[in-house]
This record gives sequence, structure tokens and C-alpha cells, in this order.
Amino acid sequence: MDAILEILGGLHPEIDFNTCNTLIDDRIIDSFDIVTIVSEISDEFDITIPVEEIVPKNFNSAKALYAMVERLIEE
Repeated sequence: MDAILEILGGLHPEIDFNTCNTLIDDRIIDSFDIVTIVSEISDEFDITIPVEEIVPKNFNSAKALYAMVERLIEE
């Protein structure tokens, strides 16, 4: 989880990603941020994020991102 918080914090240091769960809904992150997040998570965890996983529910919070990463690592 720390690596994901670090990635997100690098994009928007002013946001408390520990508590925010409306990153997409409140337009805190945009499509360019998502591309960066996907790239950095792929590098950090040595996984590929399939296009069908790039949906708002997986990017709305750090916890959702972490759950997606855990799921993909297990596959």
C-alpha cells in the first residue's frame, strides 16, 4: 500500500490518499494521471493491468488500487 500512496502522492501531494475515496468521482485524477498510475504500478509490481481493469471503481481510492494490484498479483 505504501508504494501506491507514494505514486499517488507524487501526482497530487495536496490530497490525503489515505482517506479520499472519490478520486474519479470528484475528478481529482484525470486520464493523464491514470496513464501514469498504470505505468508506475506496472513497473513497481511487475504486473500488467488489463484494459478491462481500467475502470473508475478500481481508481477511486488508494485502497481500490491496492485491491486491484493484489488481485492481479494472485492471478
